[in-house]
Amino acid sequence: MSRIEIIEHLLQLCAGIGVYLIAFKMISGNLEAVSSDRLKKVFSKISDSKIIGLLIGIVATVLIQSSSAVTVMTIGFVNAGILSLTQAATIVFGGEIGTTVSGQIVALGLFNSESVDLNILFSSLAGLGVVVSSLAKTDNLKKTGEIVSGFGILFIGLGLMSSSMRSFAELDSLKLFLSQLDNVVFLTAAGAIITAIIHSSAAMTSIAITMVATGLISLEQGIYITLGANVGTCFTGAMAAMSSNTNSKRTSVIQLIFNTGGVLLVLLIDLLIKGISSNTLSIGILFDRMFPGTPHFQLAMFHTVFNIASVIIVLPLTDLLVSLSKKIIPDSDEDLEGERFYFIDENMLTTPAIAVSQVKKEIINMAKIAMENFNDSITSIIELKTDNIKKFRNNEKELNFLNQGLVEYIVKLSSLSNMSRKDHQYLSSTYKTIADIERIGDYSENIMEYTENLKTFNESLSEDAKEEVRELSGLINRLYELTMDAYEDGNRATFVKSMKVEEKIDDLTQKMAKNHIKRLGKNQCSVEAGAQYLKLASDVERIGDHLININDKNYEVSH
Repeated sequence: MSRIEIIEHLLQLCAGIGVYLIAFKMISGNLEAVSSDRLKKVFSKISDSKIIGLLIGIVATVLIQSSSAVTVMTIGFVNAGILSLTQAATIVFGGEIGTTVSGQIVALGLFNSESVDLNILFSSLAGLGVVVSSLAKTDNLKKTGEIVSGFGILFIGLGLMSSSMRSFAELDSLKLFLSQLDNVVFLTAAGAIITAIIHSSAAMTSIAITMVATGLISLEQGIYITLGANVGTCFTGAMAAMSSNTNSKRTSVIQLIFNTGGVLLVLLIDLLIKGISSNTLSIGILFDRMFPGTPHFQLAMFHTVFNIASVIIVLPLTDLLVSLSKKIIPDSDEDLEGERFYFIDENMLTTPAIAVSQVKKEIINMAKIAMENFNDSITSIIELKTDNIKKFRNNEKELNFLNQGLVEYIVKLSSLSNMSRKDHQYLSSTYKTIADIERIGDYSENIMEYTENLKTFNESLSEDAKEEVRELSGLINRLYELTMDAYEDGNRATFVKSMKVEEKIDDLTQKMAKNHIKRLGKNQCSVEAGAQYLKLASDVERIGDHLININDKNYEVSH
């Protein structure tokens, strides 16, 4: 082979790897968008059951074809306080099983016989997917076409890689050089480093399977590289956990212990087998005998058996791993209560479908905080007590933090492409919703100021006025309950009920103004108390308007 030919094959190899990685990202992103509803349902099943957690990890990884994304997403849930360490650990374990599907698909595509070349057959999906995507009438069907195209492009990349590798395999000097790279530590480290760079253990394993299939490296070498990929994938989780809280860091530590421990155990077993058999047996030889003549399936099956066996061994030890992680990463002051998000996390941006559902939960929680302040302000003006002022101020700061932080987060989330049209439409409505909730907090702050004014002038509301305020407050709370119910499911019947409650609020505030004039005429209240009372009624009516705005905008997006 001439020098020019070698350069050409090197360029072909680079092209193949590039095409493969782009296709892998294309498949993962579109699968995530199409599977968004399924992903939400999967994570809604979170419970304390280790088996359920394991299944969630498996299903989520199969749905989006990325154990790294599932790990980062899980760290985000832990950081937001939604998942416990035990739940997170079992999901991470499940992700390691789910990622083996990619290797099996690649091994299948590399299968050749005299009658059929599956790589060519699968590559043709690229064209089919383009046709489907071009003719699609719905967003989901278009993305399905892009997924099909992605699989076709993936096998085109595999074809380019395998073709160039077969050419290199004909170079005796290169094969001799590679055959001498039998150092276990070197090969494992190489697999780990490359995986950390490309952020995908599945991609690294697929490349190793292709190298083994073309004869460029031996099955033994492929096994060590694959083991290294399992260690390298921990890098993504570690990077995600660095800027997160203590439990997130512990989740990363659990993944590192699990993956590294499994790799060390296999290397030790392989060493023992070789020692006992005087190097006539090894794990590679065992898999060669189990799946003769199919080196690509041998490595794919090793990867599958290794990951499943590791999980079977470690799952009963989950609580022990959690305890160990707590000793390695002790509690710190950073986890104390303060201005924070309750449901969202930067790490969730890797999985937009889940991030969108968490945004909705964060907004609902923000509304809850705003209503807590409203009810506290009403209690204060009726009883003329400000005992709850510290809690009120803390909630006020939290609302300001959420108002700014949520908008910044949604801007980042909206810029991501792998998201369904429905989720994009929902996000576009959230800016107004957040502003409406923030205004509820502002009006509650006004009411608290009216309490301070009454105390300053040594005044109070009349008993009749207090009763009317209680009635108005009750209607607002009923409207809030209906608004949140409608916000979660977009129910038309709930929307209609909320409109009727809002009409009652308008009628009552008009009645309050008339009753106030009557009380003034009878000297039943002072001018100063009456002024605060009227301003309160006006503010509460506006709170009702903001709740209706939330309801109205959400119903518009839902339908």
